[in-house]
Amino acid sequence: MRVVKADEIKEAVKKLVMDTEYFIPEDFIEAIKKAEKTEESPIGKEILNTILKNAEVAAQEQVAYCQDTGYPVFFVEIGQDVHIEGNIKDAINEGVREATKEGYLRASLAYDPIIERKNTGDNTPALIYFDIVPGNKIKIMFAAKGGGSENTSRQMMLKPADGWEGVKNFIIKTVANAGPNACPPFTVGVGIGGTFDYSAVLAKKSLFRHIGERHPDPRIAKLEEELIEEINKLGVGPLGFGGSTTAVDVKIEIAPVHIASLPVAVNIQCHAARHREIEI
Repeated sequence: MRVVKADEIKEAVKKLVMDTEYFIPEDFIEAIKKAEKTEESPIGKEILNTILKNAEVAAQEQVAYCQDTGYPVFFVEIGQDVHIEGNIKDAINEGVREATKEGYLRASLAYDPIIERKNTGDNTPALIYFDIVPGNKIKIMFAAKGGGSENTSRQMMLKPADGWEGVKNFIIKTVANAGPNACPPFTVGVGIGGTFDYSAVLAKKSLFRHIGERHPDPRIAKLEEELIEEINKLGVGPLGFGGSTTAVDVKIEIAPVHIASLPVAVNIQCHAARHREIEI
């Protein structure tokens, strides 16, 4: 049995959060560079080049890439042979709290959604999904989920008879409706199957896959490629100013489903593709 102290987790999370806010993933940077070469719109090319410059400045100055530092979302896989000394949930929240203060990150969470909407002041509590897996390590996946892209995400309970065409139409309509409000070019996460709530979790978790990493099932991979092509025909373009780069990737995750159901969730990720993972 391997012992991991909660304080070690707290320190790792603090660094993880700040690094995620400052450094956009290299695979996304490469996707933007590639898109800049093929983008048909002159304005689109200029915007993509500005995105690259913004990422460079954020990394060099170690400042937040976007003023919306997002809702802190964690997927944590705990090895069944790990014993944690202390409370891991408290440790993660303390890491977020210290990162927000020391990293000069905007606090973006409100205590309640309806009555006061008073800011918590430190970007906590984080949203944390736990899973128990084989092994003696802890894997922590973190995403800073901005409000603009999250607000344009959607979930729909389709009928099984709607099939792939119904699913595809819902996804494309969701992306089209997001338009400039979600700061394209997007990464589009899709969850199909499971239950009402789990489809949305699948969609969000899919965004951690690397750009260009296709689903292991070749049939699903083909659907991802079909969606990328269709979405980039919409003409939304970088930041909604028109062009051929509306999405850099589409990622689909699936789960077993009730015979009477076809839940589909679309979680849109703006061009501030802030996600990172570590292993302890």
